[in-house]
Amino acid sequence: MSSSSRRVVVTQRFFDAETRAWLEQHGCEVVIADLPPGKGDGDLTPAELEGLLAGAAGWIVGHARVTRDLLTALPRLQVISRRGVGYERVDTDAVRDLGRVACIAAGGNDASVADHVVAMMLALGRRFRESQDRMLGGDWSILMGSDLYRKTVGIVGLGRIGRSVAQRLQGFEAEILVNTPAFDVEDLGGRLTPVGLDDLLARSDYVTLHAPLTAETRFLIDAAALTRMKPTAFLINAARGGLVDDLALLEALSSGAIAGAGLDTFMSESDPGYRPTTEALLALPNVVATPHAAASSREGLDRTNRVAAMNVVAVLDGGSPPAACVVADGRAVAPA
Repeated sequence: MSSSSRRVVVTQRFFDAETRAWLEQHGCEVVIADLPPGKGDGDLTPAELEGLLAGAAGWIVGHARVTRDLLTALPRLQVISRRGVGYERVDTDAVRDLGRVACIAAGGNDASVADHVVAMMLALGRRFRESQDRMLGGDWSILMGSDLYRKTVGIVGLGRIGRSVAQRLQGFEAEILVNTPAFDVEDLGGRLTPVGLDDLLARSDYVTLHAPLTAETRFLIDAAALTRMKPTAFLINAARGGLVDDLALLEALSSGAIAGAGLDTFMSESDPGYRPTTEALLALPNVVATPHAAASSREGLDRTNRVAAMNVVAVLDGGSPPAACVVADGRAVAPA
């Protein structure tokens, strides 16, 4: 099979040379998109994406929207492989209807995101941002913080990343509450306590979100949920922006209804109308924020690059990626 029939377009930055070489060793022609400065593939128009992907058989994608119209315009595109694990921007029905395959890089960034979440907990509890801001202003007085040690942590969603966070918290001797639709009480040696969401919010010193974004989980943390949390509690969202009503969160943080928040995802990523809300959140002294970067360690990106590449090659070879990586496979039901 010629390399032109195995053209793989990568619309993500930080695609490592080793993974590129691995793709080439497996007969692929690799094209790395030259993205505009400060822009990701999620900022590209459908026409720009169509131009970049013309003739591609495989696409390693970040945050671009994978729509029915785009897929229809790209008849040679066989596999869409996310360098990440969320896929709410992929029209999975269209993928199936049009006989394509959509994958995620399951397992590639679990450790990186879990480390990031625990780092946010520590930064919030020990008031790192507030302390440094004061020091820059000449005030070296000590702010009283709080430990993560032996605190109660509520984990909403116990997939791969939620489990990785729970494992790390064992070293802090934390009491771990979990709220998830599929929970095995024997997981992690029975050291986790399954509870309802209201109970978790009321008891936790730290609440961290690891649920997928669906119609059912959108605004899972709204104004009513925030009122159930302790005024000394912290909320961490390194999952998806739509899980939290950012307007309600801004009010809760400004009024002291909760102590602080660690935010790696925002509503404004998918809805530009929330940009003023995001900017107001970033300006608060009790917010520690990163630009959807929890998975973006060198090691984490290398791992997710490789998983995404392996998914592409598996499909181009006529096989199937690992089941945990496949979110839609329309090859068996593709129209004749």
